[in-house]
Amino acid sequence: MVRIDWNKLRSQALACALALVAAALLLPPPPVLAQSAPQPRTGLPDFTDLVEQVGPAVVNIRTIERVRNSPQEQGQMDEEMQEFFRRFFGTPLPNIPNVPRGPRGGGPGQEQPRGVGSGFILSADGLVMTNAHVVEGADEVLVTLADKREFKAKIVGTDKRTDVAVVKIEASGLPFVKVGDVGRLKVGEWVMAIGSPFGLENTVTAGIVSAKARDTGDYLPFIQTDVAINPGNSGGPLVNLRGEVVGINSQIYSRSGGFMGISFAIPMDEAMRVAEQLRTSGRVTRGRIGVQIDQVTKEVAESIGLGKPQGALVRSVEPGGPAEKAGLEAGDIITRFAGQAIERATDLPRLVGNTKPGTRANMTVFRRGGSRDLAVQVAEFEPERPARRAQGADERPRGSASPAAQSLGLAVSDLSDAQKKELNVKGGVRVEQAAEAAARAGIREGDVILQIGNAEVGNVREFDAALAKADRNKPIPVLLRRGELATYLLIRPAR
Repeated sequence: MVRIDWNKLRSQALACALALVAAALLLPPPPVLAQSAPQPRTGLPDFTDLVEQVGPAVVNIRTIERVRNSPQEQGQMDEEMQEFFRRFFGTPLPNIPNVPRGPRGGGPGQEQPRGVGSGFILSADGLVMTNAHVVEGADEVLVTLADKREFKAKIVGTDKRTDVAVVKIEASGLPFVKVGDVGRLKVGEWVMAIGSPFGLENTVTAGIVSAKARDTGDYLPFIQTDVAINPGNSGGPLVNLRGEVVGINSQIYSRSGGFMGISFAIPMDEAMRVAEQLRTSGRVTRGRIGVQIDQVTKEVAESIGLGKPQGALVRSVEPGGPAEKAGLEAGDIITRFAGQAIERATDLPRLVGNTKPGTRANMTVFRRGGSRDLAVQVAEFEPERPARRAQGADERPRGSASPAAQSLGLAVSDLSDAQKKELNVKGGVRVEQAAEAAARAGIREGDVILQIGNAEVGNVREFDAALAKADRNKPIPVLLRRGELATYLLIRPAR
């Protein structure tokens, strides 16, 4: 018979329990699991404080010009405005302050309202920013403040390329806006606009940032929003929830003339850069290197060994211009300029334009399968030169076609010395016939082929040799010259 010592057993159990408690106390606390999803936000932003903060610095701009049109033309413009309101509002043009309306007769020299727009005060001494198209062609500019005071403004300077203008009124102690950091702006962020759509002063609308760096022009990566912007809003501020101006409302996408949910604003960092030059010199100085460029497609990038579509494809080089002096050639792809990568072709004109004329800048170009660095001295922007006359029919030598060229539907000929001089090229072959695969690729008679793949073509013999080495199982990239411009096309051989 086994005798159990219950006292001893209770002592051992108590000791084990105490040991477990002590171990638990010494262990670190269990980790707290992070929330799998952010807590949803409740409510919508309240813009009332923003309106009180920014509103006093927003102005209405009216422009006046002297009559230059006939009374018949003036009447026609009034009828068009009346028709606009009938179609979209179901009523005739209402009596809205500052909106030109009614018959405007009179002979040349008489003054008449020209248009309305918006603007905002940059400094307490009366410096006002707006759009260039708001004040363009005006003989007189009138600025009305939020407190109804009206001033005659002097145009300090305008820049059509960025659509930025600066005007000055003689006043002091004015409320002015705070300029925000566009780099902090995010897609989906709430923004607000204040302006004078259709002359209705101090109108507030709100929405979100739809996209950033939207390419709609050579020099500006626009901010796209869904804020309601209409004629008369031009030049007004785009404001973030911190009460900072991040853009100038400038354009709308519309098939009707009214708001359709897509608006564009000039980024404030770009606008301030332009405004500073306008304020100090009355004009904007931009750099240029003398090239025409195009996008690099994915297929072209892969076929020539560039990898991904990047950079700016040089379609033409201005004779005697900075780029030609630097050794740049049509067909080159500029991948970096002044140490900055060129992701899209539209990046290049902005970088070059913001470079001070006279600066010597380094650029990296991709040419015939490899990269090389070139140094270019940036010149000051000037109007583009007119295109030169195309070569005449009497200068065309007779074409020929090798078996390789015939299989693609091509017949080519050597360029004469006169043709090379006129086109400003060292070599190439002229297309005398383009059919079948070549025609499907977009090649046509009169084109000048400069390169097959990454092989330079100086004459018919080199053209045939390069074509014979081309891989017929893949699209064949062809660099050609058409008039003043160079471009890549892809010939897809029939299988």
